[in-house]
Amino acid sequence: MILNVRCASSNQHLKQAWVKVGALLCLMSAATAMRAGSPTSSRQIVETVIANESTAEQHRGRYLYLSEERSERTGGHLWKEWVAETSMGKVRMLVAVDGQSLNGDSAASEKARLADIAAHPDAFAKKEEALKNDEKHAKQMLSLLPKAFDFGAPKEEGGFLRIDFKPNPSYEPQSLEERVLHGMSGSILVDEQGMRLHGIEGRLPEDVSIGYGLIATIHAGSNFTTTRDRVYGNEWKTAMLDTDINGRAIFFKAIGKKEHAVHSSFKQLPDNITVPQAVEMLVK
Repeated sequence: MILNVRCASSNQHLKQAWVKVGALLCLMSAATAMRAGSPTSSRQIVETVIANESTAEQHRGRYLYLSEERSERTGGHLWKEWVAETSMGKVRMLVAVDGQSLNGDSAASEKARLADIAAHPDAFAKKEEALKNDEKHAKQMLSLLPKAFDFGAPKEEGGFLRIDFKPNPSYEPQSLEERVLHGMSGSILVDEQGMRLHGIEGRLPEDVSIGYGLIATIHAGSNFTTTRDRVYGNEWKTAMLDTDINGRAIFFKAIGKKEHAVHSSFKQLPDNITVPQAVEMLVK
């Protein structure tokens, strides 16, 4: 049932770069409303955010949750999956496609796939390593946020603290990911009680061209939205994400990333849960 997506190397590189940008932005949260009003306060909040999220990342728990996703990974179909987080990666069990539950050969094939994962956890971990590398890259880029953006004054909105951001014109991006990141304008919503990120949205108001447009162009209007909710204590998880990226790569090949996912029914798992244990739990 798992669908493979094959892309040209330049196309794939740009998509991976966008994943890194998305991962980076999803790590943003806010610490406190400090002195109300000025952009300087907003910058201090964002700087404190970086420290808070780095600390939270070091103590992140494992969770089981239900995911409903439509993306390139799913071949444009709506996949419903149970997802179990482990130290080696996320173990997924497909339970329905486009609203139809798996049965017969489809269900048997999915159980066989999971059995193979349980029998070869090291091979599974290797496949998941690319995602971990993206997360590591995003963390390394966090320190660039105060330099890459200018921030508006914090203001109350619907019980949350909102901070708008836009490109800092004096900042010179050093990589493809930074070029895309630096082209964005958007806002973050902060839960003031827990001092954590509730939502973030970003949009490219203008095309972002690489190599004067000869290598690639990511088109204006490309956007993303992420919403996070508190699940246990002061632990926050992504509840919804929406990404719509359009552009063209070298030789005029179309590039794009469309993804919509909703996560729910979070349950805590043991921090030391293994891949075989996760598989056993999922197939019960």
